[in-house]
Amino acid sequence: MSKVFVLDTEKRPLDPIHPAQARQLLGNKKAAVFRRFPFTIILKESRADASVSDLRIKLDPGAKITGIALVNDSTGEVVFAADLKHRGFAIRDALISRRQLRRSRRNRKTRYRKPRFLNRIRPEGWLAPSLMSRVHNVETWVNRLRKFAPITAISTELVKFDMQLMRNPKIEGKEYQQGTLAGYETREFLLEKWNRQCAYCGIKDIPLQIEHIHPRSKGGSNSITNLTLSCEKCNVKKGTKDIKDFLKKDPTRLQKILVQAKKPLADAAAVNATRYKLLEVLKSTDLPVECGSGGLTKFNRTNQQLQKTHWLDAACVGQSTPILIIKGIKPLLITANGHGTRQMCRTDKFGFPNRYVPKLKFIKGFQTGDIVKAVVTNGKKIGEYIGRVAVRSTGSFNISAQRGLIQGINYKFCKSIHKKDGYSYSS
Repeated sequence: MSKVFVLDTEKRPLDPIHPAQARQLLGNKKAAVFRRFPFTIILKESRADASVSDLRIKLDPGAKITGIALVNDSTGEVVFAADLKHRGFAIRDALISRRQLRRSRRNRKTRYRKPRFLNRIRPEGWLAPSLMSRVHNVETWVNRLRKFAPITAISTELVKFDMQLMRNPKIEGKEYQQGTLAGYETREFLLEKWNRQCAYCGIKDIPLQIEHIHPRSKGGSNSITNLTLSCEKCNVKKGTKDIKDFLKKDPTRLQKILVQAKKPLADAAAVNATRYKLLEVLKSTDLPVECGSGGLTKFNRTNQQLQKTHWLDAACVGQSTPILIIKGIKPLLITANGHGTRQMCRTDKFGFPNRYVPKLKFIKGFQTGDIVKAVVTNGKKIGEYIGRVAVRSTGSFNISAQRGLIQGINYKFCKSIHKKDGYSYSS
């Protein structure tokens, strides 16, 4: 499992320690729990002269999930890993819903403010809220981990695919074209674009070959829009035939391939839209920032024969990647939930108001989103429950535990173990 973060009494970050050492310090009353997620302890003494190892935080930004890893550059040990799930698509859907409601009220001539135009000047570098939420999530966790660990450098995957390199292989010179990374950018892009299956027969989980949709012998180019994936059988069968002749008996698949060839990756587009903003945010930390590409990440991961996961991808980002030690690492699963809503009225599925939200957010010292531990000693729900709480004015709370939603837990049985911070956690 991941190591435990340690702070001295002055809240200076020290080297992370093994969980067994942390249990011993807590058992001997030499330390106390400072934070549950990520688990951090604080010593009851100052250690200003303690030497610490330099750690590097490595990021693999994604449209839905960003991988995070803390790596010791000198030993290659991964001391902490996490998968951060974004809520960008939920924000997009909420904004669409709000826009539809406002438009419908105007169409009904209901008393409502008139539409206003050209009264909000977007600043330079503006990004949509659904995109900026991804940047803010990563920024929050970089700053948070810097408080708990001696981080001295950052590595991030700036681009998923080097588009210029794929269009013009000589852009980096002959050495890069013929080096160990030759073809990695193009192959990884095609694997994601074509869903890791043969474009002609749909077979999966076999070795796939890069194939020209319009044959080279008939004027086809090496452009990424003219490349697809094919199994060996279909590649040989197609040969130098034009795709329209090869698939003349299957016009549906032909049309699908021609459309997909020109279609960009939606997730890759979201990552590309935020990459420079994220880089700007990371540079503002005044730490040295190393950038890598998706092809290089896959090359490092493949060389070390590691599985494809978000946090392992993060650990393999950049040229600085050493031989990694990942024994026993279990990533922390982080989900961005936001900080609630300002709505004072709830509606049914038809849009009619059916209940109101109380103004008071804190009930009996708890608020919705806190992670609590409930030990119920009597009644029909005897047991121990840990999870995210939803408060009620009556003092009867709901807890989203691992075994499901537990309703009607009295606040007297609850003890807060982690205050609401906009994220939920699991392992």
